[in-house]
This record gives sequence, C-alpha cells and structure tokens, in this order.
Amino acid sequence: MAKLYQTLFLIISISYFFSPELITASPAGASQKAVNFIQSSCKTTTYPAVCFRSLSAYANAIQTSPQRLAETALAVTLSRVQSTKLFVSRLTRFKTLKKREVEAIKDCVEEINDTIERLTKSVQEMKLCGSAKNQEQFAFHMSNAQTWTSAALTDENTCSDGFSGRFMDGRIKNSVRARIVNMGQETSNALSLINAYGKKY
Repeated sequence: MAKLYQTLFLIISISYFFSPELITASPAGASQKAVNFIQSSCKTTTYPAVCFRSLSAYANAIQTSPQRLAETALAVTLSRVQSTKLFVSRLTRFKTLKKREVEAIKDCVEEINDTIERLTKSVQEMKLCGSAKNQEQFAFHMSNAQTWTSAALTDENTCSDGFSGRFMDGRIKNSVRARIVNMGQETSNALSLINAYGKKY
C-alpha cells in the first residue's frame, strides 16, 4: 500500500511540474532574457551542456526565477529516472542473460526505486520552500531537499557500480551505464541549481 501511495504522489508531482505551460514552452518562443538566464545558471553546474539542453525548452515558464529553474530541473530529472527504470526493468526479458546479470539488473532497479522515492521527497520539500513564511522554514525545507537529492546521487552511483564487472554482457553494460550516467548528470545539475536557489533566498 505504501508503494501505491508513493507511485500516486510521483504521478501527481510530475503532472504538477509538467503542466501545459511547461510543455509548450520552447526556446523559439522564449524571451532572450529567459534563455540567457538559463544558460548563465547552467554554467555553474557540473554538466552545463546537459543542463541547458534539458531545461531550455521550459524557458517561458522559468523566465528568470531561480526557484522555477530548480523545480523544473528536479522535475526533468525525476522524469529521466522514471524512463531509466522502465528501460532497465525490461532487460530481464532477455532469455540469454546469466544469473549474475539478472541479479545486477534487479539490484539496479531497486536502487532506481530508491532514487525515485528520494527525488519525490525532494520535490515535496521544494514546494514547501516556495511557501515558506520565513527564513527558518525555508532553510529547513531547503536542507531536506538538498539531502534527498544528494542521497539520490549515491543510489545512482551504486547502480552503475553493479554493472562494472567483467561478467556483464558488454552491450547491456554499456547501454545501462550510459543511461545511469546521464541520469546522474541531470541529478547533479539539479542539486547545483537547488543549492544556487537556496543561496538567493
């Protein structure tokens, strides 16, 4: 039952962040000021090119708001993790997999589930940051958001480590690790933007 509630909350969270106003936003129709703001903010992240590529489509909704930028980055990351989980889960359908490969895949899915849970909690804390009535409340929820997002990064690294052994099929290992790396990059960027927002309150 707990898993069901987590799933429902996740769907609600994604629906909130990926509302029509976000989906329809595009660089072509966005103000240059908004695009420049995203580009400038992304330069402070570890993976600026990934950051700008994933967030520039939402420039109209973000405008020049550090809060909206951080929230959108987190929502995009959460969506990426969801799609990665689906991809990795489907790998168990291959009948040629060895037992150790199957175990590594299942362990990775568990880690991704933990990532989803932690990012979902971070989404919730970020919403509470936006409604904070004072510096103390903001700092409390911001600290929680930073902690959950940082913990999500640890889960992703653990999943990737499980595919580092020689026993893994090369094609499967490479395809999974490529997606985990991308997932980790977006999570790292989201954390950077959350930190930047925290400093501007």
